[in-house]
Amino acid sequence: MTNANMSNHTTVVRTSRGLSIAGTRITLYSILDYLHADWPPKLIRDRLDLTEQQITDALDYIATYQSEVETEYQQVLRDAEEIRQYWEERNRERLAAIAALPPKPEQAAIRAKLAVAKAKLNQQ
Repeated sequence: MTNANMSNHTTVVRTSRGLSIAGTRITLYSILDYLHADWPPKLIRDRLDLTEQQITDALDYIATYQSEVETEYQQVLRDAEEIRQYWEERNRERLAAIAALPPKPEQAAIRAKLAVAKAKLNQQ
């Protein structure tokens, strides 16, 4: 095993959240989100506050085990969508009830200011 491969295996670890950067809560799936959105590695590194070594090791790991990582990533996306739909359905009635409530009296002044500002924008 080369030094680069040894480094990959200490930087990328499996946790209860899945494949993660050691010592962080950042998963490879988060990195894949950015990669799929065509972010360059430097911006991903800066956004996630990773070191150059961490992002390099993560990208090397993703490239080396691309098929397995991508399959796992797709499953994570499916699971997240299923959870989102569950909570959306579960909260649908409650959110509709909240939306139907009359505005709170203490918000009246703010709503009046917003209405004036909106009217000015519509006149332009």
